[in-house]
Amino acid sequence: MRLFRKKRVLMLLFTTFVMLLFFNSNWMSWFYPIHFKEEIKLQAEEYDVDPYLIAAIIRVESNFKTGKESSKGALGIMQLMPNTATWAMEMAKLPEVSLDRIKHEVSPNVQLGTWYLSSLIKQFDGNRTIAIAAYNAGPGNVKSWMNKGLWDGQLETVKEIPIDQTRHYVQRVLYYYEKYTDVYDKF
Repeated sequence: MRLFRKKRVLMLLFTTFVMLLFFNSNWMSWFYPIHFKEEIKLQAEEYDVDPYLIAAIIRVESNFKTGKESSKGALGIMQLMPNTATWAMEMAKLPEVSLDRIKHEVSPNVQLGTWYLSSLIKQFDGNRTIAIAAYNAGPGNVKSWMNKGLWDGQLETVKEIPIDQTRHYVQRVLYYYEKYTDVYDKF
C-alpha cells in the first residue's frame, strides 16, 4: 500500500511539473524554432519586412540549414537563384556581397533575400501573397498568371495558383508564418 502511494505521489509531482513546463514556457517553439533571429530582425528592420515572413520563407526554403545549394542551383538559406542574386546585388548596391558568400554565410544571404522579398512586396503593391508566389516562381510568371486570369493574387484563392510547386510553396510559407506569429510573442 505504501509503494502504491509513493508511485501516486511521484506521478502527481511529475504531471504537475510537466504541466507547469508547458504553461510557463513557450514549448511550441520546440516544434517551430527560428534560428538566426538577430540577423533576421536586423534585415527585417532595414528593409521593412515582417521578420516572421522572412523566417517562414527560410523554413520552407532550407529549414535554416546553411551552405545549401538546390538541384536547380539556388543558394543559401533563402535559396536565391544565381541570376536573381546577381541582379539583386546590383540593384541593392551591395558590392561586398558575392555568390560564394550568399551560399555559405547567413548574413549576406538573409540581407539579399530580404531585400529581394521587400522589392517583390513593393512591386505587387504590398500584397504579400503575390510576393511569396513571385519569390518562388518569379515575378514574370506570376504577372502572366494574373494577366491571363488564372489567379487573382488573393490569399483566399491560393488554391487556384496554376503551378503545383508554387501553390504548395505559398501554402507552406503561409502555414509557417501563421505558426510563428501564434507561437512567438515578439521577435
